[in-house]
Amino acid sequence: MQIRPAAALTGALIGMSALFLPTAAAQADGHPHHHTVTVAHRGASGYAPENTLAAVDAADDLGIDWVENDVQRTKDGELIVMHDTTLSRTTNVEEVFPDRAPWNISDFTLDEIEKLDAGSWFGADFQGETVPTLEEYMDRVSDNHQKLLLELKSPELYPGIERQTLRELRREGWLDHRHKRRLIVQSFNAEAMRTVHRLRPDVKTGFLGTPAVADLPEYAEFSDQINPSYKTIDADYVAAVRAVDGAHGKPLEVYTWTVNDGPSAVSVAGMGVNGIITNKPDVVRDALDDAS
Repeated sequence: MQIRPAAALTGALIGMSALFLPTAAAQADGHPHHHTVTVAHRGASGYAPENTLAAVDAADDLGIDWVENDVQRTKDGELIVMHDTTLSRTTNVEEVFPDRAPWNISDFTLDEIEKLDAGSWFGADFQGETVPTLEEYMDRVSDNHQKLLLELKSPELYPGIERQTLRELRREGWLDHRHKRRLIVQSFNAEAMRTVHRLRPDVKTGFLGTPAVADLPEYAEFSDQINPSYKTIDADYVAAVRAVDGAHGKPLEVYTWTVNDGPSAVSVAGMGVNGIITNKPDVVRDALDDAS
């Protein structure tokens, strides 16, 4: 079965009339007052350099349970946490290795990457922050008793990274019964998510993008979530997604990205999304609490 690429919203999206539908009822214990999960994008990346341990800790300091990250692979086969497929934007690689352009992650060993400063670009307070391995990142998330939304970034560049990542998750205990409820694996690559679901059908998965409504049943064969940009959705689209049962027999969830201001957070929560991925998780959380 061929899945069409993530597409523009179809005619099934008939407007914004349901934009301000109320959110789910408050939980019995009164905290939080809504069911919309706040996820710290690349850690609390509005306050610390993205995808670093400092960003994980910044989210923890703000009381945020969920963090999102990006996983890629080095030249010598080690899994690291970084968003871009090149090292240049968030490290000093051009200074340390000036003759190695275009500075692709896959052209550098872990030992070389560990020599880089991944914090100074964000601010002097973070000088010397390093690019974490996936193992280091998972250890910090575990130490903080947080939960992990793990993205396989550009898996088409790294054959076999799905199996390798699952193996590392298992070795670190993230696939046992207790941890598994604190883990979601997602990607823009549908075939990677199909592979993850085939290898570990017990793991919760998400597809990043905005598939056409007509294609949702195909994605639901291997996904539990459809995770689109908030700029591509309205309440009708969210309702259409939620009307389809995902791979584990429950309605597909919607985690939307990247929402960094309170009014937008309240708006998309009103559409019925299950989660909001944000660089400023405290801003989003507080706006949702105030609106509930």
